Amino acid sequence: MLVVDVEATCWEGAPPAGQVNEIIEIGVCVLDTATLERGERRAILVRPERSEVSAFCTELTTLTAADVADGLSFVDACAVLREEFGSQDLVWASYGDYDRKQFRRQCEATGAKYPFGSRHINVKTLFALAHNLKAEVGMDRAVELAGLSLEGTHHRGVDDAWNIAALLADLLRRARG
Repeated sequence: MLVVDVEATCWEGAPPAGQVNEIIEIGVCVLDTATLERGERRAILVRPERSEVSAFCTELTTLTAADVADGLSFVDACAVLREEFGSQDLVWASYGDYDRKQFRRQCEATGAKYPFGSRHINVKTLFALAHNLKAEVGMDRAVELAGLSLEGTHHRGVDDAWNIAALLADLLRRARG
């Protein structure tokens, strides 16, 4: 299974005129569903084409404009997911539905081929159901409720994908008894 977390350009409030949210990092973590072990993890940096990395975005993600200036184009980043991870043939998971919707929006806007198949798991909803919560919670709170440790930098895609994979492995482990 492929666990994905994206970071996108963002601002405090509405985007400035002429700018849109664009993916600037695709965090990937492979989860072996047989052993429930987390495997390869990678940060794919993506160069924004229709927006700029704001100071607010840098404060949130630690990513600067310089960090992503040499990133891949979004089209090429999607090709990496397909060619190196076989993303179109795997079940993929993200925490919430933002990542799935952002990929769809950005693929439509840029003409990039959608890199995933139709099988997506929303770990945020699954976690709330499995833990009988009245409402969904943020990823960092879910890690805490599961008794796990948040590893890395929150709001860095590569680290968040790693932590989401740990949450999903824990949910699958509990389901298997």
